[in-house]
Amino acid sequence: MELRQLEYFVAVAEEQSFTRAATRLFVVQSAVSAAVKALERDLGAALLERNSKRVLLTDAGAALLPRARFALDAAREARDAVAEVRGGLSGTLRIGTLTSIRIIDLPAILGEFHRRHPGVLLRTMAAPSGSTGLIEALTDHRLDLAFVSLPGAKPRGVRLIELTHSVLDLVVPDGHPLAARDTVEITELTGLDFIDSPVGYGNRSVTDRAFAAAGVPRRVTIEIADIGTGAAHVRHGLGITLLPRFVLGDEPGVAVIPVTGADLTWPLSLAIADDRTPGAAARALITLLTERIT
Repeated sequence: MELRQLEYFVAVAEEQSFTRAATRLFVVQSAVSAAVKALERDLGAALLERNSKRVLLTDAGAALLPRARFALDAAREARDAVAEVRGGLSGTLRIGTLTSIRIIDLPAILGEFHRRHPGVLLRTMAAPSGSTGLIEALTDHRLDLAFVSLPGAKPRGVRLIELTHSVLDLVVPDGHPLAARDTVEITELTGLDFIDSPVGYGNRSVTDRAFAAAGVPRRVTIEIADIGTGAAHVRHGLGITLLPRFVLGDEPGVAVIPVTGADLTWPLSLAIADDRTPGAAARALITLLTERIT
């Protein structure tokens, strides 16, 4: 059994596809297939069920997956230890991020990280289900770190480092009955059509919790993945919305109004899996974030 075989097996299991696994690993698909078949021969068991749509784990594959991840983590930690002694970090750092994270200057932070540690490949990804999906990927060890927004109780299996926060404000089109108001009580928003992110996104969780706490029913008629386009959707008459202040610049054609009677605090945290020690590259990014933000 070779580490390369385990790496290829984990990639196929996580991607549920030999093609996507090969793309992720920067190798040809035949190399991935050959490595997985060799691993199955070594172990004397089928690890994957292949069909025309996706690849699924067998019982043996499901048993192997967490142990394969553990072995790969151990190998990474060994490489990191040697790299630190030699004076330079290497490897890949997988970072989960939100679709709009302008509350911090992430490109500037990653640029500084790259200048300090040019041997580390940075790979960022977002999740269709927002922070919820990022936490799932983190606890599955598909990510090393993740920027998330998780109002309320901390999910199991992760540790959070609070970075910063914003407040959600009401955004309505010019000419709306509420547009001239200085503030709006949350109870006044009953029966209006809302634009919001899908369930699982941090801003959606903040808003849903606030309306539930106030006992105010709410109707979401349009869901969008990129909150950076929320004000534009409002301007074009698709509804009203609550957005973090950091995404609200000088958007024309809309009015921005603080909401009273509700906790509309949107938090941003860095999430780390509880069941693994962050590698050297992850620790270096945590240190940089601590210097820049906290």
